[in-house]
Amino acid sequence: MSTIQPVIITAEQDVLIAFYTKLFGAEEISRVPAEGPVFYVGLRIGDTDLGLVTRTDAGTEAGSRILLSIGVDDVDGTLGRVEALGGSVRGGPNDMPWGQRVAHIQDPDGNPVNLTQPIPSP
Repeated sequence: MSTIQPVIITAEQDVLIAFYTKLFGAEEISRVPAEGPVFYVGLRIGDTDLGLVTRTDAGTEAGSRILLSIGVDDVDGTLGRVEALGGSVRGGPNDMPWGQRVAHIQDPDGNPVNLTQPIPSP
């Protein structure tokens, strides 16, 4: 269990489940309730949990106080799949002075997400 868990509130839970599963290999680890209309789905990406909560009035405005940063093996390769899965590319990829390759995307609900990859040392 993670000490801090990002949770996204969405009216399009199935769309976000598909996006995070197909782009990052997320695995569903919990569903509440287990049967019937789902309120909460827990996903695991690597060693981190991400929660998706259904709320029909969630809207599609990007949250101004949340940013997901997800480490991937290949920023450029992952970036090339974003739009086909309903997301959008906002910037990058760029090599940053702190040793990461970073690209900025939005998920299908408009939530900002950074894709990050360590730059190998010379």
